[in-house]
Amino acid sequence: MKAGNIEVQRLTSAVRVMSSSYTNFINKRDERSGSLFRQRTKYKLLTSKEQPPNLGFICFHYIHQNPLKAKIVKAMEDWEFSSFRDYAGLRNGSLCNFKQAESILGLTKEGFIEESQLIMRDDVQKLIH
Repeated sequence: MKAGNIEVQRLTSAVRVMSSSYTNFINKRDERSGSLFRQRTKYKLLTSKEQPPNLGFICFHYIHQNPLKAKIVKAMEDWEFSSFRDYAGLRNGSLCNFKQAESILGLTKEGFIEESQLIMRDDVQKLIH
């Protein structure tokens, strides 16, 4: 087994445990049962040679655009559960690390909002699905 595959297996296992723990917590808190997430959650390794080098950047903006595309909100900053507000400097959140996102994804504070507003073309979205 390749070292890369071991890392993917560890990550997959960690996400499964996290998802299960979160689901158990919510179910217990709300006195309910059942799944909170789709059964067939997919993952993609963003740094594989088969993926474009900017796939992480694309995914980052794609996630922020989801509520807008689903027509849940009229603007990305209206979705209170998104980190968009934090990265855009509209909320003083403590969970987001802009310096890390800047380092990993090449984000800039000056360009973040403008880059986020560029709605992705269908062919770019297909890279994620």
